[in-house]
Amino acid sequence: MKIAVICANGRAGQKIVTEAVNRGLDVTAIVRGENKSDAKKVIVKDILSLTKEDLKNFDVVIDCFGAWKEEDLPNHIKTSQHLCDLLSGTDTRLLIVGGAGSLFVNKEHTIQVKDTPDFPKIFVPLATAQADELVELRKRNDVKWTFVSPAGDFQADGEKTGKYILAGEELTLNSKGESIISYADYAVAMIDEVISGKNIQKRISVVRE
Repeated sequence: MKIAVICANGRAGQKIVTEAVNRGLDVTAIVRGENKSDAKKVIVKDILSLTKEDLKNFDVVIDCFGAWKEEDLPNHIKTSQHLCDLLSGTDTRLLIVGGAGSLFVNKEHTIQVKDTPDFPKIFVPLATAQADELVELRKRNDVKWTFVSPAGDFQADGEKTGKYILAGEELTLNSKGESIISYADYAVAMIDEVISGKNIQKRISVVRE
């Protein structure tokens, strides 16, 4: 299985590359500058400059793009839709590192985490951008996409336990009543999904056990 990890120099990207490499998978890092990940194969290119030719030999493409400045937030939709256009009609799967803000907190799926009173206002623009990104992805029946949302407390330096709960559209708490996962455990869940391919054209979510 050949995997491309886009934005592999990011914190999530590096963890995902490491997890894939440790499992013996054939991984290529796609980065804009010097490769900082554990991947031995590298493509140096901006995400929006990628072509169909660049991605044609991969079985799975993992999109780890993240924007934080408000003026850059529209790029969440722009980049993922660009990748969808490149992979349209192919068997190559597209897995996207999503956010927790778009998870639903009611069974009617009318209220998202980002809409709740306790959600930090500073993160609302980012959560909205990623929620909008998911809305656009749901329109793409021509691409084998999967949107993977982390738990609410997404810890960059958290420990790796290797254990997680696989959930769906709703915010899910573990046995301790927590919505938490480390980047390392998120990477485990991401690579498990890469291998299984069970959730095509779905949003899934993960939380630490």
